[in-house]
Amino acid sequence: MPEDGQKLTFPTSGGFLSRSRTIAPPTWSRWLVPPAALSVHLAIGQAYAWSVFKPPLESALHLSGTQSALPFQLGIVMLGLSAAFGGPLVERNGPRWAMFISMVCFSAGFLISALGVATRQYWLVVLGYGFVGGIGLGIGYISPVSTLMKWFPDRPGMATGIAIMGFGGGALIASPWSTQMLGSFGTATGGIAEAFLVHGVVYAVFMSLGVLLVRVPRDGWRPQGWDPARSTARALVTTANVSARNAIRTPQFWCLWIVLCFNVTAGIGILEKAAPMITNFFANTAAPVSVSAAAGFVALLSLANMSGRIVWSSTSDLIGRKNMYRVYLGVGALLYLVIALAGNAHSFVFILCAMGILSFYGGGFATAPAYLKDLFGTYQVGAIHGRLLTAWSTAGVLGPLIVNAIADSQKAAGKTGPALYTTSLYIMIALLAIGFLANELIRPVNAKFHEPQAMGVGGQDIVATTQGGS
Repeated sequence: MPEDGQKLTFPTSGGFLSRSRTIAPPTWSRWLVPPAALSVHLAIGQAYAWSVFKPPLESALHLSGTQSALPFQLGIVMLGLSAAFGGPLVERNGPRWAMFISMVCFSAGFLISALGVATRQYWLVVLGYGFVGGIGLGIGYISPVSTLMKWFPDRPGMATGIAIMGFGGGALIASPWSTQMLGSFGTATGGIAEAFLVHGVVYAVFMSLGVLLVRVPRDGWRPQGWDPARSTARALVTTANVSARNAIRTPQFWCLWIVLCFNVTAGIGILEKAAPMITNFFANTAAPVSVSAAAGFVALLSLANMSGRIVWSSTSDLIGRKNMYRVYLGVGALLYLVIALAGNAHSFVFILCAMGILSFYGGGFATAPAYLKDLFGTYQVGAIHGRLLTAWSTAGVLGPLIVNAIADSQKAAGKTGPALYTTSLYIMIALLAIGFLANELIRPVNAKFHEPQAMGVGGQDIVATTQGGS
């Protein structure tokens, strides 16, 4: 295995999963790659629908709410860790290998979980869905990122936005599908085990489409009519490349880590407690929110999360990544302030502001890979992105902890309505302000961190050839 900072070389022959077997022929259309990425991200996006299984598991296996959340929590932790440590492997072995590993781990997680429920061994559910499936989440999440940006150097924000939109929208498919399955099979241990089994098999078939379809561009390929000089005119867009090892030594990486962490913290704090939050906010008003209306609110937030990933990341191709994050963080802080000041006076104001915050939450995820590409080049951007996702793991603990702990303490003090969340809202504003400042501190990477060799859009030496597929 080559050291970070050295040029990666790939074999000219190998098995079906090797990078050399995924090099696109001259007639290959790059627009076939986003569907390959979507087939993986729509599948692993099921993680956001884990709550569908919580009540049946609690009833069938006599679990507490905290215990039933363990598979999801471990899954998110493993997502960040496997993305961080598996990033260099993904870069070295290519997207087909990564998607295959993701498919095997994610599907196996469901199959192990099915065995755990059938035998009433809950630790197997935690091991299967949380640990094994979590590895599939992390490897699958980063598997198409580097490849998409090499196929779309002219529109990296749009390309990664399409794929990462799938992760945000996966729950919109999985939630009703899983609910219907539990309704058909039943919510006893046998029914839950059957549902897990079907999930594992169907997701394996669906993700295999991405494994078969994904391709990497040939050395020196670039889109027809694309001028790299025009694309790097913005101050933060580099023509150089930085290795994953050197990237984490730069202040730019850690500033962006803070930006992503606090933007995600602000979004996930609402997302994780959406239904009880809107119910509590308007409980003592003339128009309290019903359970069905709260469920509709959660669906609206999912749509905002999904649409923000493609809309805002595509916008970043036009206005630049730094300006886009100024919107995420600055406008996001203002939306939180509006919620805090408006209280329970107008439910539509609360809903619109929450949707805006969640669209920025999704957009922040989708724009991050393109921001990394602008700063560090495409050489090992997948590995760098994997390490950046540790910010997600941190925020996944931090956001719910802030909102839930403060709400519980305020409830114990006898407070109700918006007062349960006012302190949390102001904390989120402060975190977004810190993130805004960190974004302002991002400057072009010092040349001492650059790789000595000039590398093209594929992460290898530029060869003056072009092919179709634009």
